[in-house]
Amino acid sequence: MRKRYSEDQIVKILKEARVSGKTSEVCRRYGVSEQTVRNWRARYEDLGTSEVRRLKSLEEENRRLKRLLAELHLDIDALKALLEKYGEAR
Repeated sequence: MRKRYSEDQIVKILKEARVSGKTSEVCRRYGVSEQTVRNWRARYEDLGTSEVRRLKSLEEENRRLKRLLAELHLDIDALKALLEKYGEAR
């Protein structure tokens, strides 16, 4: 089962692991793998809660914009195909 952790929870878990120095205990307590904590550290090491929220919102916006761009390219390709098909008929 995959859990989603809020920005507050991620920051809390990272701080707790850093302070206690026992990552394995913190992982067991919150039910996350040590690899997950390593990934979070690499990504959110020195960020506060508000910065993590901002980063996540920017990542979501980036995903949305990439999807829109891909859809736009599909539309352009479809229009080019129609133009080739009906442009030759004239």
